[in-house]
Amino acid sequence: MGQDGRTDTMILKKICLVGDFAVGKTSLVRRFVDRQFDDRYLSTVGVKISRKLLTARELGADSDEEVQLVLWDLAGRTSGRSSPASNLKGAQGAVIVGDLTRPESIASIPVHLEHFLAMNPRALVVVAYNKMDLHQGGEPTPLHHRENILFSMQTSAKTGDGIDHLFHVLGRGLLGGMTA
Repeated sequence: MGQDGRTDTMILKKICLVGDFAVGKTSLVRRFVDRQFDDRYLSTVGVKISRKLLTARELGADSDEEVQLVLWDLAGRTSGRSSPASNLKGAQGAVIVGDLTRPESIASIPVHLEHFLAMNPRALVVVAYNKMDLHQGGEPTPLHHRENILFSMQTSAKTGDGIDHLFHVLGRGLLGGMTA
């Protein structure tokens, strides 16, 4: 028990960030966790794990329990190679990321989605169409509805637009709460 008489509990949720190389997965994590953005491109090798501690109340639940989002920033897919299954296994959620300035990265989102869900069929997913600050076109074609996909939205790691909302909706979904 804690000093205030409550039982101390922490909820851990593994979330994978998946997508092609250079779509902004690392920048999304860095903006959400550290409130920073760096426009220098540094390729992720393997996996980088970050953590963000929130309260369930911040995610819209009626509880003061702590929720730790364990964010697995996976190296981007290149030349048809997907993330190793060992990195994906056991995840309760995923952020599938595409770059709005690179149509081929948007087109590969369903491939990433299927690969992730093959390892974690009950996981929840949000789709981030990133780099909206650089994109001049309209909305991407929405993915066909699947019960695993909570929602998709445009984001900008550079400006911070949509980042908190994206992770909070996924966190709320993982706690069994409402979606978008």
